[in-house]
Amino acid sequence: MSENPILLTFPEEFESDRLIIRAPKWEDGHAVNEAIRESVNEMRPWLPFVKNLPTVEESEAYVRKARLNFLERSDLVLHLFDKHTGEFVGSSGLHRFDWTVRKFEVGYWLRTARTGQGLMTEAVNAITSFAINYLEANRIEICCNRLNTSSIRVAERAGFSLEGTLRSYSLNDSSELADIKIFSKVRGYEF
Repeated sequence: MSENPILLTFPEEFESDRLIIRAPKWEDGHAVNEAIRESVNEMRPWLPFVKNLPTVEESEAYVRKARLNFLERSDLVLHLFDKHTGEFVGSSGLHRFDWTVRKFEVGYWLRTARTGQGLMTEAVNAITSFAINYLEANRIEICCNRLNTSSIRVAERAGFSLEGTLRSYSLNDSSELADIKIFSKVRGYEF
């Protein structure tokens, strides 16, 4: 595999049983914004980008920047669409990575109307397989606030191992110190 990530060739789209998982495209901003607005109350405690509700234009600008980041291999946002209806159901991807070590962090959020259906666990499993098969991942992490029980359940259902809790690691939305749980899958252990 090339040492320069921008030279890596891998699919921009793949599927799981119920989802199409793909890189952002121009004009995804409206669908992303609609899902954020629907889910703002559930997302606000955990995701800083919804502290101030974005406009459709701001969401489109974010999508376009995410597309460029995907192409230069500096951040790999992935949009999740229902395979049967075409509805945008959420976002995930691989972030804060180290190409030398082949370490990636999976982040995710799901629109409120589609929670409780196992879609995010399905997406995380597909993205993990993508990272292993196409990016030769050695380590994949999920990091979440210790109070975010929904994210913790996704990590557990997807077979990630809890490595520990980083106490007073970051500030939460209320500028209070928060504990972060670190889950992982590591080559030679979980895959």
